[in-house]
This record gives sequence, structure tokens and C-alpha cells, in this order.
Amino acid sequence: MAPDDPRAGRASGPAGGRIAGYQLEEEIGRGGMAVVYRARDLRLDRTVALKVLAPELARNDTFRQRFAHESKVAAAIDHPHIVPVFEAGEADGLLYIAMRYVPGQDLRALLDRTGPLSVATAARIAGQLASALDAAHAHDLVHRDVKPGNVLVAEGTDGEHPEHVYLTDFGLTKKSLSLTGFTTVGQFVGTLDYVAPEQISGKPVDGRCDVYGLGCVVYEMLTGGPPFRRDDDLALLWAHQYDPPPPPSSHRPELPPAVDSVLAKALAKAPEDRWGTCLAFTAALRATAGRPPPAAPACPPPPDWALPVFRGPSGHA
Repeated sequence: MAPDDPRAGRASGPAGGRIAGYQLEEEIGRGGMAVVYRARDLRLDRTVALKVLAPELARNDTFRQRFAHESKVAAAIDHPHIVPVFEAGEADGLLYIAMRYVPGQDLRALLDRTGPLSVATAARIAGQLASALDAAHAHDLVHRDVKPGNVLVAEGTDGEHPEHVYLTDFGLTKKSLSLTGFTTVGQFVGTLDYVAPEQISGKPVDGRCDVYGLGCVVYEMLTGGPPFRRDDDLALLWAHQYDPPPPPSSHRPELPPAVDSVLAKALAKAPEDRWGTCLAFTAALRATAGRPPPAAPACPPPPDWALPVFRGPSGHA
């Protein structure tokens, strides 16, 4: 075992170890079942993001088989807004995934720095995510954990495309976890602020689960926070399942009124009541950004008996 091996439960420092043909350089992310490192691919001399899974996962044969299958499916998706998977394998009892390293920040850091975004900017970012999600759904992959921390924001190409967005952590382990006993009855794979009602109740999920997650992310981009804000986890889970989301305009009255109905449909409790695809949702959102604010209602003409008051000194109205 290399020094600072992830199995020891410690973060690896610079040059902290080696897995397969990858030299670990720096820990850049950590979750409940994995650690992500910036690493050096020693064979091709390039920087990658290396996701190393918890060792107990490698000891589960069902998980290992699902992991191998889903990794191949994910690697086969060639999409400009999905972080490419270079390799997935096993070394020294650890499962790992090597992906493109994307410099920059994630959407969580961006929102923490800027606060709420304009409808046009939110729609531009969401449209890129929607394209990625729908492409994955076409390959029968559901993300299940769409959240700002899984959205990487890199520098764009020009003024019309100021950012290039990548969706990462794409379903390589989430479905496998749900099928191998690592998630038990009453548990689900996902993040509480963005989890769809059907995930909470343990019902089958499809791409409309990601429509809901994307709706929560868009809501946060527009208002500065997710749709449901509760003091404890149980109250938050209840809200996702049963409480109507507050209209975004209740947080930002200057938003176009149509935004409320677009988000309400994305966050519908029943999957069949949501937008059918992520791109249908973001197209509707983008349309609201192009609508001017409603004109003030015209004043009705004064009654005849009041006309002298409205006439000027010359006697004209």
C-alpha cells in the first residue's frame, strides 16, 4: 500500500502515492464513498482527475460487475458537456476512474462568489447541463445527483459563450450502489437539497428524476438557495415529497412571471407532470428571458363629469 493510501482514510498530500499508472498529486474532492485526486498519468504524461472508490466496494462482486458495465457505457458517451472518462479499472484492491481534469471552479463556488444569476445566464448554464443529461438518458444512464458541486465551470470561448459547463460524477456508481446492498431500505443515492420525490420513496427512476434535480439547481441559480430550506433532514425530505415549492418570484420579485410556472413544472411531485426532457425544460426557461416585463395597464378614460378636471388651461384634455 502506498503512503497515504485512500484505504487509510486520510487525504493524500502532494506526491502522496500511486495507483496503477497514476501518480497522486493533490486531493480535490471527497464524498461518502470516494476520493478524487488530481493525478499524473505517467504513461501519457497528462493531468487527470482520478476518482478512487472506497475499498469495500471492490469487495462486492455485484458492484464490481455493475461498475465495469456502467463505466464502459459512460466512456462511450462523447459529449462536449460531459467530463470524458479515460479509463476505469482496479489496482491493489481499489476501483478507480480516470477522467479529464477540468481546471476552474464548480457551480457551488461560482454561486457562493456571485450570488443569484440573471435568467439569461442561468438558462445558458442550464441548457448545457440539459444537453448532457439528455444525451446520457439516451444511453439509459440517469445521473441521480445533479447538484452545483457536480457542475464544473470552465472558461468559455468568447463573449457569447463566457463559460463552458461540464457535468461530472455521472452515474458510474449510483445505480450500482442501489443494487448491491450499500443502500438499504429507506436510503437513497443523492443529495438532500436536490433529490427527487421518487428517489426518496424508493420508486423506479428515469430521466425525469434528473429534470427535478436540474430544476432545483436552476432554482438555486436564480434565488440563491434551493427550493426547500428546512432545519432538519426529515423536514427537508417531507418537503420534497409533499410541499409545493415557493415561487422563485417570492425571493426575487423582478424575475419574469413565467419563470414561476416553468420551475413549478420542473419541480412537480409526480414525474409524469414534469417536462419530458431536460432540454424542453431549459428551452422554456430560455424563452422567459426574452420576454419583456409586462406593460403597466392603461388607465381608463375619466368619466364625462370629470372631464373639466382633466382639461388644461386651454380647455383641451
